[in-house]
Amino acid sequence: MIEEISATDLKRRLDAGDDIQLIDVRQPEEWAFAKIEGAKLIPLGELMNRRDEMDESRETVIHCKTGMRSARAVEVLQQVGFKGALKNLKGGITAWSNEVDPRIPKY
Repeated sequence: MIEEISATDLKRRLDAGDDIQLIDVRQPEEWAFAKIEGAKLIPLGELMNRRDEMDESRETVIHCKTGMRSARAVEVLQQVGFKGALKNLKGGITAWSNEVDPRIPKY
C-alpha cells in the first residue's frame, strides 16, 4: 500500500515547518528544467546505490513528473526494508505546478 500526499497538503506542511525530506527520482535533465525547492535528486535507477543518502528518521516524500516513477520508488524502498515513513507526491511535479507554484514549467 502506497501512501500519497497531494501537492496542496505537502505545501501546507512544508510551510508549517514540518521536517519532510523531499526526494526527486526524475532524470538530471528533467531536474534542470523544473524542480521543487529543497528537493534532493536521486534518479530512480540510482536509488538502491544511494539509499544511504536518505535519512530514515525523517518523513520522506518522493516525487517525479506525474507520480508513476515515484510510486515505483516507494514500492522498491518498502521492499528493501526502508524504515522511514514514505509518501508518494500524487500527480508529481505537474500537480505541484498546477496546484502550488505555476512558475514551475510543465513539460
